Amino acid sequence: MSASTAVRPQTRPVAAAARAVMLALVGALTLIATGDPAQLWWIALLAVAGAPALLAPDHRLIGPLSRLAEAVVIGLAASQVAVSSTLGSSVGGLGASAVLPYLAVPVTVTALRRQFREGAVLLGVTAATLVVAGGFTEVDGGRQLGQPGYLAVCAQWLILAGLGLYAAGTLHQVMRVRAEGKPQPYAEATRLLTQLRTVARQLPGATLDPGGISEHLLEELRTVAPVNRGAVLSASGGGRLVVLAQIGVDRVDWETTLDSDSAIADAWASQQPQTAARSQARSHTGGDVSSLIVPLVAGVRTVGLVVLEADAAHAYPPPVVSRVTALTGPAALRLEAALLFDDVRSLATNEERQRLAREIHDGVAQELVMVGYGIDNALAYVDEDPKETAEALRTLRGEVTRVITELRLSLFELRSEVDRHGGLAAAIAEYARTVGSAGGLRVHLSLDESTARLPAATEAELLRIAQEAVTNARKHAGASNLWVTCEVDPPYAQIEVSDDGHGIGDQRTDGHYGLAIMAERAERIRGRLEISPRQPSGTTVAVVVGSSPRRDNVRGSAAAEVE
Repeated sequence: MSASTAVRPQTRPVAAAARAVMLALVGALTLIATGDPAQLWWIALLAVAGAPALLAPDHRLIGPLSRLAEAVVIGLAASQVAVSSTLGSSVGGLGASAVLPYLAVPVTVTALRRQFREGAVLLGVTAATLVVAGGFTEVDGGRQLGQPGYLAVCAQWLILAGLGLYAAGTLHQVMRVRAEGKPQPYAEATRLLTQLRTVARQLPGATLDPGGISEHLLEELRTVAPVNRGAVLSASGGGRLVVLAQIGVDRVDWETTLDSDSAIADAWASQQPQTAARSQARSHTGGDVSSLIVPLVAGVRTVGLVVLEADAAHAYPPPVVSRVTALTGPAALRLEAALLFDDVRSLATNEERQRLAREIHDGVAQELVMVGYGIDNALAYVDEDPKETAEALRTLRGEVTRVITELRLSLFELRSEVDRHGGLAAAIAEYARTVGSAGGLRVHLSLDESTARLPAATEAELLRIAQEAVTNARKHAGASNLWVTCEVDPPYAQIEVSDDGHGIGDQRTDGHYGLAIMAERAERIRGRLEISPRQPSGTTVAVVVGSSPRRDNVRGSAAAEVE
C-alpha cells in the first residue's frame, strides 16, 4: 500500500466532519435569516453536490466537477435566501451572508490539495453565479443585483475566500523553498563535486593548483601597480601563514605570524586593504618602502592575503588600491576553490599515503637497514680477509638489486589503474604478468569479463586487492605458480588469487598486515574477503562483490527441476 493510499482513510472522516459542521452552521443561519424551513432544501442540495467530491476526492473528473457544482449551488442558494431573508430589510440582500460562509469548504479543499488554480476557478464561478442570479431575480420591483447589501455581502465573502486562497498558496511556496533549501549532505556533495569536476576540466591545464593561481594573480597585479616584490599568503593553522607564491629578484622572509603587530595581521582581521610605509619582511635593508596588503575574501571568509611592496614612497594611492582590489576580488573565489579542492584531495589520498608509509617502513626501509649492516660488516673485515669482504660485497650487490626491483614493482603498482577502455580484467592481468615475471612465477590467467562495467571506485578497490594478493604470494609464499581468476558480471565480481606456496600460516607478519588491508578495502565496497588453504599446498585469496546472476539462474533452474 502506498503512502498516499494509507493517508486517505484518515483524511476522509475529517473532511466529512468539516462538511457536516459547515452544513449545520449554514442551515442554522438560513433558518435564522428566513424563518422558513423550506429554504433548507438548498442545504440538502449542497450536501448532494459535495458528496462525490467527498467519496472520490482523487478522481481526475469527479472531484473537480463536484466542487464546481458546490460553487454553482452556493451562488444560487445565496441569491434565493437573500430574497427570502428578513435581515436588513431597509438595505436588502444581507441574507446572502447566511449561505456564503460555506464557500470556505470547496476553496479550502483545493488549497489543501495544492490546486490553487482550481480554487481561483471556483471563486470565479461563484461570483458569476451570484451576478447572473442577482440579475435575473426581482425584489421589490427591482433587480436584486442593484441592492447595496447584496453586493456588499457577496464582495465581502468572495474577497475573504480569495485572500485565504492566496495566503495558502504563499505559505505553500515558502514551505517548498525551505524544504528545497534544507541541506541534503549526499545530494549537495554530489552537486558540488560534479560542478568542481566540470570547472576543473575547463581551467587552463585542467587543474586547481593554489600555487599556479597565486602566481597568475601576482603577474596580473604587476600590470596595474608598481611591484618590486610580492607574495600571496594563505592560512595554515596555528595562527600562521604560508607563502603560496612570490615574485621579486630575491626571495623574501615575509612576516607570517597573525599574532604580531603588523599590517598583515590588521588586514587579515579587518578584511580591508592596508597600506604601510615599512616592509612586511622580517629582514629588510631599509630605504623608502611602500607596502600594500589586500585580503582575499570569499563571502565572509578570508582565504589569503596579497602583499605588494615597491621601493618608493607613497606608491599605492587610492586609485592604485582600487585597481588592485578589482583583480583580487574574483581571484579570492578561484583561490578558495583551489584550497578546498586541495583539502578534498588530501582527504582522499591521506589513507593511501598512510598505507604506503607503513609499507615502505616495513619493507624497503628495513631492507636498506640490513644492507647498511652488511656494509659495516664488510668494512670491518676489509683488511683482514679480502676474499670474505669481496663475497660480502657481492651478496650486498644482490640485495641492492633485489631492493631496486621491489621499488620498481612498487612504483608500477602505484601507476597501475583500470583503463577506461581496457577494463578491470586487463589491468589485473597486466599486473600479474609483470610481477610474476619479476618474481619467477608461472602465471595462469582465467579472465571472464562482460562488456558492462563496475563503478570506477569499485574497480579501483578490486584492482588494489588483487595487487596486494599477488604481492603477498610473490614476497611471502615461496610459490612457483600463481593462478589468477577474474570474473566480472556487474553488479557481481569475483577476483581469486591462488598460489602453491607454503600457506598463510607460515608467512611473515607483514603478510598478515596485507590481508587486513585487503579486508578493509573489501568492506568499503560492500564485498567479502575469503581466505582458504589450497590443496595440496598454498593459499587462495578471493574477494566477492554482489551475488552472481549466473549462479542465481543455475539455482533457479535446479529448483524448477526439483519441483
